[in-house]
Amino acid sequence: MAAGTGEPFLFLFGNAGTGKTHLLQAACIAATEQGRQTHFVPLGAPGLEPLLFEDLERLDLVAIDDIQTIAGDAVWERALFDLFNRMREKGRRLLTAAKSAPDALPLGLPDLRSRLQWGPRYCLTPLADADCEQLLIKSAHRRGMDLNGEQVRYIMNYHTRDPASLLRLVAQIDSLSLCEQRQPTIPLIRRAMRGERQTDLAPSPSVSGTADAGDE
Repeated sequence: MAAGTGEPFLFLFGNAGTGKTHLLQAACIAATEQGRQTHFVPLGAPGLEPLLFEDLERLDLVAIDDIQTIAGDAVWERALFDLFNRMREKGRRLLTAAKSAPDALPLGLPDLRSRLQWGPRYCLTPLADADCEQLLIKSAHRRGMDLNGEQVRYIMNYHTRDPASLLRLVAQIDSLSLCEQRQPTIPLIRRAMRGERQTDLAPSPSVSGTADAGDE
């Protein structure tokens, strides 16, 4: 779809943390890198108005996230329905996502429900533990860090396992590692999991410096 081929309409659904937003944004980035015009619409963001759908049919790819947040709102539903029709007339591509499948959304406009079911629908499932471990290792490697098996197991045992939380933790570990100019250790990972800032890292004359030294 990002390359301008394949199905013109796709619908992704799944619980929070399954990667819907990631895939929508990645599709837009991939299409933009190929010189195509795109727009990502996070319907869950505050302050949006249905008018934002106007003229989007001039773009090659539009990705609309969190459709469940407008279900039951007649004005929003009509605006999305009209955009769908305009995108179809122009031969554009529309990528949509919600927490539930189209037939499970509390939509008041039957024609919109029908449109959202025109293309393939993909249910995204949470990453298995082995996949989360690979996510940690590969994300750390891209940042120039090496996480060994013991460190990965420690994170999996003591940290939230959804992808967004794991990626935020890798970023925090990277920040602390850069500040200390060394590869991650379990004590450093523990501090990252506590969300400590670099300004918090200077050991006090009493317990904390001794404890970390012993852990190292």
